[in-house]
Amino acid sequence: MVVEPDRAQRIVRLTPLDDVLARIDALAKPVPPRATDLSGAVGCTLAEDVVANAPIPATARALRDGWAVRADLTTDAGTYAPAPLPSALCVDVGQALAGDADAVAPLDAVTVRDGAAQALAPVGPGDGVQAAGADAARGTTLLEAGRSLQRLQIEVLAAAGVTAVRVRTPRLRLVRARGRGDAFIDAAFACVADAIGSMGGVAVTAEPDSLASALADAAVDAVVVVGGTGSGRNDATVHTLASVGEVHAHGIALLPGETTALGAVGSRPVLALPGRLDAALAAWHLLGQVMLARLAGSREPPRLRTAKLTHKVSSTVGLSELVPVRCEGGFATPIASGYVPLSALAHANGWILIAPASEGYPAHTEVMIRPWP
Repeated sequence: MVVEPDRAQRIVRLTPLDDVLARIDALAKPVPPRATDLSGAVGCTLAEDVVANAPIPATARALRDGWAVRADLTTDAGTYAPAPLPSALCVDVGQALAGDADAVAPLDAVTVRDGAAQALAPVGPGDGVQAAGADAARGTTLLEAGRSLQRLQIEVLAAAGVTAVRVRTPRLRLVRARGRGDAFIDAAFACVADAIGSMGGVAVTAEPDSLASALADAAVDAVVVVGGTGSGRNDATVHTLASVGEVHAHGIALLPGETTALGAVGSRPVLALPGRLDAALAAWHLLGQVMLARLAGSREPPRLRTAKLTHKVSSTVGLSELVPVRCEGGFATPIASGYVPLSALAHANGWILIAPASEGYPAHTEVMIRPWP
């Protein structure tokens, strides 16, 4: 579709980033939960607390390889005065203790002579033992709703005997504004698709009949458009969104990412990212990830760390600015500002966010590093 110059999309004003984030909070609501076994839950967000229905472990178990014994029978044991043990069972770590055994003596603390076990050193009650309920008592919340299920959490739940959970898995329709062929739009499309999957969402990437049909897709929870947000002759994403839904903001006080747009079709939020790769990544980082987290019901805090700037970074007052940095050890080097060239994108491994009221930071300032990309 070619837009005549007198109908070109225009950005009337730049909406502050905080106002756009507030609008996303109002638009994006948690999607309905679904049940899945653990193998299908990796990366997803829990919709309900996972609670231990029984003590874990259910019975006392060995914390080490050794001999399951009654501790009181070993009180006076010594190398020169071994204590007889009427009952001693050699156990492996993790094995349930049987009978009245209440300790696990090290392998070299018990000897067997003429078929009879003898303790060579004393052990106390509970030594070498994992008590019933030591991992979790009945009713303990193992993981709260809103937590992201990464591999470690999945394996912890499996070890606790959990086989299924309820999660939220948002479906996001991801569409190019003008089809394939633009290397920068294709790159941004691939990065966003990967990010959606890594955050537990599903990126629906089948080529639509048209942008309008993709925006009207009722089978998804949100739509992300890449490209067509500027004022160029072929840019029509915002006009198309306005024709089938609402445009809440076109033009955001974010550098890079000024031409980003936010709207809705019915109850589905629509985020339109610029076709420029650096701007698309920045807008997805600050807006798209928040939208997806809200749809998933995520309560995970942002993953931030600190580092000291190696040199000064300047910023324009009135704009929120994401600056790519190269972090090494405890130091961060700003490597671009405004437009971020491909060479800088290739080397960056973090962002710093400069607030709109700030002119930047002097060298040696401790800043918060946001994860890349």
